[in-house]
Amino acid sequence: MTIRPSLRRILTISGFSLAAAALLAGCAAAVGGRKTRGYLVYVGTNVASATDNTIYLYRLDPATGALTPVSAQPGGPSPTYLALTPDHRRLYAVNETGNFQGQSSGSLRAFSVNQQTGALTLLNEQPSTGASPCYVSLDRTGKAVLVANYTGGNVALLPVGADGQLVAPTATDQHEGRGPHPNQDRAHAHCIVPDPANAYAFSVDLGTDQVTAYRLQPAQGQLARQPEPAFQAKPGAGPRHLTFAPGGKRAYLINELNSTLTALDYDAAAGRFRELQTVPTLPGSYTGTNSCADVHVSPDGRFLYASNRGHNSIAVFALDAASGQMSLVQHISTEGQTPRNFTLDPTGRLLLVANQNSNNIVTFRVDQATGQLTSTGQTVTLPSPMFVQVAEDFTR
Repeated sequence: MTIRPSLRRILTISGFSLAAAALLAGCAAAVGGRKTRGYLVYVGTNVASATDNTIYLYRLDPATGALTPVSAQPGGPSPTYLALTPDHRRLYAVNETGNFQGQSSGSLRAFSVNQQTGALTLLNEQPSTGASPCYVSLDRTGKAVLVANYTGGNVALLPVGADGQLVAPTATDQHEGRGPHPNQDRAHAHCIVPDPANAYAFSVDLGTDQVTAYRLQPAQGQLARQPEPAFQAKPGAGPRHLTFAPGGKRAYLINELNSTLTALDYDAAAGRFRELQTVPTLPGSYTGTNSCADVHVSPDGRFLYASNRGHNSIAVFALDAASGQMSLVQHISTEGQTPRNFTLDPTGRLLLVANQNSNNIVTFRVDQATGQLTSTGQTVTLPSPMFVQVAEDFTR
């Protein structure tokens, strides 16, 4: 791999080497009374000056939170969001651009995953049917990939072939509308996820303040839009991402433009949400600019985490088991700038934050009793990290 001169210093600082295959010997560590080989971490990036950005692979030590570089591979232009299949054999990445083969569209890439090394091999590429795809997810059967196109203001479904390759989009839907905020000049689809039963897919649109429901038919390659919005956020809220809590009865919506979180009761039969509570993600004393980005529920369903860009923090909330309502636990610095994305490890004991504008990923320890975060002191430097995904180390 040829490293662009503008990236060489950052890669040197981070300790990356393409000869890092020697680091692939897995070591067992005790986590919560059980043995694990550790974790692998895939990272999507976006360096504006680069025509071919990189997908990085690290090994995460569950005992210390340290990230060790394993490999760095071409991911195409702006691979800003990734989706690894549950069996770890395929990885899908958006290419967040506005021109694909002469079309006003970004694209999606399918990769096979080497089971010995975790390395990626490109399988194929398809258009996303809209400009600036910013979110990709898998339906729960693995037969379809779902994509949200931010600038295009639309969503699409792409079937997955038996070999893992992407088939051209078979269903698309264009959102319409706008909101009162200057960033809501038109529809901006920012997220699309299936519900726990795989009966509906929900698209979150920052521009229209709506969550749209689709009947999901992955075997037929279809998305059937429902006549009414699944949820209407407050005008100017700018909803960005939606995540379901374990059990599937509740979901949580992070609102980018007014820096709030909304707890939702989910009617699985109707594919609709009802607001339970909305709370700010910022401390009351903060008066600077901010925009929210990412949201996740802990694997045990007891805590909720949200990222603030501007305040540059993670907000931690405890979740009431009976009501689903949120109570603030903590604000903690992300030790970097612009935490666009973060994730928890499968046990919920470590949280990793990708700080886009300070070019670093920071690891935090999660207190299992309180949900509070404490920095491990472990950080790695790399160019413009946009997305992190943790998986149990499957290499052998």
